[in-house]
Amino acid sequence: MSPPMLTAIAGSKTTAAPQDNAEFVTIARVGKTQGRHGEVAAELHTDFPEKFAERRKLSALLPDGTRRSLTLEDFWPHKGGMVLKFLGFDSINDAELLLGAEIQIPQRERAQLEEGAFYISDLKGCAVFDTSAAGGPRKVGTITDVRFGAGEAPTLIVAGEKDAGGREHMIPYAAVFVKKLDVAGRRIEMELPEGLLELESPLTADEKAQQHRG
Repeated sequence: MSPPMLTAIAGSKTTAAPQDNAEFVTIARVGKTQGRHGEVAAELHTDFPEKFAERRKLSALLPDGTRRSLTLEDFWPHKGGMVLKFLGFDSINDAELLLGAEIQIPQRERAQLEEGAFYISDLKGCAVFDTSAAGGPRKVGTITDVRFGAGEAPTLIVAGEKDAGGREHMIPYAAVFVKKLDVAGRRIEMELPEGLLELESPLTADEKAQQHRG
């Protein structure tokens, strides 16, 4: 048995567009300028880079929170990422205006996934419950991110409950743990082995301060 697949736009984020309150997802993030004619190098946040061929109208969420509409003029793969050339951006100075920007599409334009697959952005905000806890399922916390490693199961980053110290947990998204996934209900039930939450949890800010004082 395999857990429901986590695929596509692995690093996606959602944000509300002030003009129409529609949600967007990130498909790339601009890291640096590339060349002398307005090109930028971007890291990919999508499993479907080929879709750039049909996505000419894009949106940029700039680091200051403002949004800008863009028209993709050209693109090509480069060192695991993508070089993007936008209409009207024809110099290094123009390209610098996009540094740190998240290149986004409306959520409604996301690629359709096969049955049993989910976007990472759909899992963010889901509550994780440990079904192995004595007395019934216990809420561990809420998913804030999902991280991927080469050849490893994805890791759910879960913000713990405040009444339990607010500790952040790192939980492997492995078939042996996942018992029920209800994206619509924003709930994931997992049977976690004893000690895993303590083993996979980094120190809290208070614990780090105490360790430093010690």
